[in-house]
Order: sequence, then C-alpha cells, then structure tokens
Amino acid sequence: MSLLPETARRIDSTVARAQADGRAPSLIMAVVRNGTMVHFAGAGEEPAPDPHRQYRIGSISKTMTAVLIMQLRDEGRVALDDPLDRHLPGTPVGTVTLRQLLGHASGLQREPEGDWWERSAGTDLDTLLGNLTADKLAYPPHRTYHYSNLAYGLLGGVIERITGKPWATVLGERLLEPLGLHRTTYHPTEPFAHGYVVHPWHETLREEPRTDTGAMAPAGQLWSTTADLARWAAFLAEPDPAVLAPATLTEMTAPVVISDLDSWTSGHGLGFELYRTGDRVYVGHGGSMPGYLAALAVHRPSRTAVVGYANAYGLRTGSLGGLAQDLLTMVLDTEPEPPRPWRANTAPPPAEAAELAGRWWWMGREVQAAWRDGELVLSRIDQPAATAWRFTPEGTDRWRGRSGSNDGEILAVRRDADGTPRALDIATFVFTRDPDRLA
Repeated sequence: MSLLPETARRIDSTVARAQADGRAPSLIMAVVRNGTMVHFAGAGEEPAPDPHRQYRIGSISKTMTAVLIMQLRDEGRVALDDPLDRHLPGTPVGTVTLRQLLGHASGLQREPEGDWWERSAGTDLDTLLGNLTADKLAYPPHRTYHYSNLAYGLLGGVIERITGKPWATVLGERLLEPLGLHRTTYHPTEPFAHGYVVHPWHETLREEPRTDTGAMAPAGQLWSTTADLARWAAFLAEPDPAVLAPATLTEMTAPVVISDLDSWTSGHGLGFELYRTGDRVYVGHGGSMPGYLAALAVHRPSRTAVVGYANAYGLRTGSLGGLAQDLLTMVLDTEPEPPRPWRANTAPPPAEAAELAGRWWWMGREVQAAWRDGELVLSRIDQPAATAWRFTPEGTDRWRGRSGSNDGEILAVRRDADGTPRALDIATFVFTRDPDRLA
C-alpha cells in the first residue's frame, strides 16, 4: 500500500519547505497506515534522511511511561486514584493521584529542583524525591491544566518501586521487546543524528549535550528511529491486546482536562495529548530536548498517523507538531481510508441472538438488531451514520453494551408467557416489536 503520487509529492514539497523555512539541519516525516509506514519524506543534509537513524524523542517518552502505568493498573497493582504517597511515601506532594499526574492535572510545577534537567546530568530517584518541597504544588489538583515534567519523573519512580526494577528495564521488558522496537534505546546508538541549536543571526550550529537525565528519564530520555516511531504509532492506532487491552488505550485517549478552554482544540488524556482538527480528534504527543524535536499524531479511527523529527531545538517558523497534524489532515482529506471489506459470518448466530434479530421500536424510533462478529448490534434506522450499539452476552437474557451511548449499559430481554421475546429493556428504554406498543 502506498500513497497516491500527488499526495506523496505534496508531502515531500511541504517537508522541504518546512526544513528550509525552519532552518533545521534535517527534518523528516513519515505517514503510517494500517500498521505500515507508507511514505517517508526528508529534507536537509546534516544528516541525510534515513528512517533507521536515531533522533531523540523527548516527551514522546511520556506516552510509553503512561502505558506502563496502565499495564500495572490492569494487573491490579495500582489504581489510578491512588495518592502518590501510597507508592512513594513521605513526599510533601503525596496527596496528588496517579490519574492527576498522568493527565497534567495534579497542579505540580513543571520542572524539578536544580539545574535545567534536560541539559544536565540527572540524579537518582532518592535525590529527586529528597528535593521535593510542598510549594511544588503550584495549583490545587484539577483546578487547571498545567504541564509537568516532574509528574512523569515521579510516575517513573512509582513504576520502579512497584516492580523493583529500573524504569528502563521495565520499559524494555514490557514494551520495547514485545513490540519489536529494537532501535528505541535509553542512550543513542549509531547511527544517530547530532542535535543542534541554530544561531539566530549567523545560522551556525551549536551541538547540544546528550545527557543522561537519571530519575527524570521517564519524562523525556529516549532515542528512536522513524521506523520504530512508526511502529509505536501503529500500536497506538490498533494495540496488540497481548501488550495493552484496546479498551485501556481508549480510556487513555479520553480527556482528563481540556488545555484550551477558549476553543477546546486541545486537551490531555492519560499520557496523551489530544488535538481537535475540524471534526477529527488526533492523539499523540510532541517531544523536545536540547537539539531535537519530535512529533507523533494518530487518527485512531482510520489507523493513520504521521511521525517526524528535526535535529534543531526549535524551528524558525511553525512547529513540528503542527506540521505533523497538517500532513495527517492532508492525507485523510485526499485519501480517505476505505472501509474494511464486509465478510459473511462463518457460522449462524446462536439461538439467543437469532430470536432477537430484526426490527424494534421505541417512541416511534426504529432500530434493527443483527448478529455481527460475535455481538448483537443495534443500528438506528433514522440515523445510519450514528455509532451502532454493540452488546455481548452476560447471562440468560442479559447483554452488556460495548459501544456508543449504551456502552456499559444492560440490555435485558423481556419475554411473553410462551417465552417469545416481546421487548428489549436497555437501561429502562423499552423497545418492542410493535411501534404502537410501549412495553
């Protein structure tokens, strides 16, 4: 699968213009669809574009830290509403919860004490915790969105204390190895792009240090390639259930806070930034470390994403994250994802589903029940584009909603004296076979 030639040409031209106008030594972008990198575009010569060359991903590391926390949650080893003090006892900010830390709603200040952590040698976890003071809580929790790198250093400490292993070891065992992200590493490994600050007046390059950020590593330490970041984007579009339950990733991409209260164009979930562009919502994250920029934007419904890097600390014009979102919109507008092909059921529905198939009414509104992919699916006849209600069996005459407005609700089958289904009771909304019958 590849992009149409005209779409590819437009992407190449846009990337070349962004590199030239932004004054980046190198700038690369890649498009991912259905788990595969379908287009790679690069501009600049320091170094030459290469999908297997490492760049620093900065805060995209936070998305991986968040997935580790959610894996532990799914295993019952933590709860999102646990106070920090339960896992890192004795800190003066221990009242904030893991959920608040993940969503940048804890009120914690942005940075830890000491020199700028992104450009300095890091400390160990005990030193990070020992330097915490009560005034690091800048706002009451959940009063406002406030981005905090410190929050993710603390979340990394939670992972370390729960597992008894360093964050980097847990990351390798639970994510990098299972997903085949073999070129995503704690330290840079050749070939990697050197990172620069571009002088604003004479446009020379100053190479930046490649620091080990220590206990703050969960907030921004990692290095990766375009090919590996494309694999991570594919996982976020459609996760491997052996690594993370799809429902958990969906939970992570629901808003914890809206970060743009004026227009509601951006927000934050459990570890992910959320960007609204028109009627679409993209999930992902930006990344920056001295000398490097990274971008990740995923449209989950179409399993389409754009990832990218630059080895400059900032662009002269525009932003790398904005460029990624613009390119993603371009691809979705010009090449909409074709629907997945319809396939016939391989077996007839079970008897308890077959007798419920057909038309039902509530208050003059008609729905049609059908058996698809092991679920009972109810579709609105008057709103064919609306999300269908999908139900899975949960006992005799009892079904659990799994989508749309009835997600989590119970469908109970009411029967006549002879055992014939006469009504579907969905959370007190009763659907009958006869549009004139109310119950």
